[in-house]
Amino acid sequence: MSSGNRQYQASNSSSESSYQLHIRYEGDDDPAKCTARKLERFDLATLHNSDRTTPYGVVLNPHADRALSPADDAVDTLVALDCSWESAGEAQFTLPGVHRALPYLVAANPINFGQPMQLTTVEAIAAALWIFDYPEYARQILAKFTWGKTFLELNAEPLDRYADCTDSAAVVEVQSEYLNRDGN
Repeated sequence: MSSGNRQYQASNSSSESSYQLHIRYEGDDDPAKCTARKLERFDLATLHNSDRTTPYGVVLNPHADRALSPADDAVDTLVALDCSWESAGEAQFTLPGVHRALPYLVAANPINFGQPMQLTTVEAIAAALWIFDYPEYARQILAKFTWGKTFLELNAEPLDRYADCTDSAAVVEVQSEYLNRDGN
């Protein structure tokens, strides 16, 4: 695993920010299809083999009680868990940090294309970056994948609406509209 810190300098309307992407890597997916390993190969994220070495940050956790919102953009570290969906039970998410669930989005990856909430690690990270108002950073990491642009196209409207929310409650309201529209 890499020990360096991958940082992205992003500017938004209010300040200059430095973002670090960290991934707790379980290694239970097909290495050839692993988006986390590809991010590491391109020096865009740091992988960690244990919870102990994974830094504190905003943890993307599908079991979290609160939805991710722009209000969570106070920590400069974003953490994702890379594991198979079969082993992504609540017990897996013991990482230190502020745990947040991504709102409703649709996967564009070839394994789960069109499936709601079955995102790869890179899709999850890109969605969080978009919600935090770092769309260029999201595009940069997705550009390494042939289907990356499709993820943004499929989710353009909800991502923009989530990014316009002020807090988790507002994100949940917007998400409810999509869930009711799609009949889920």
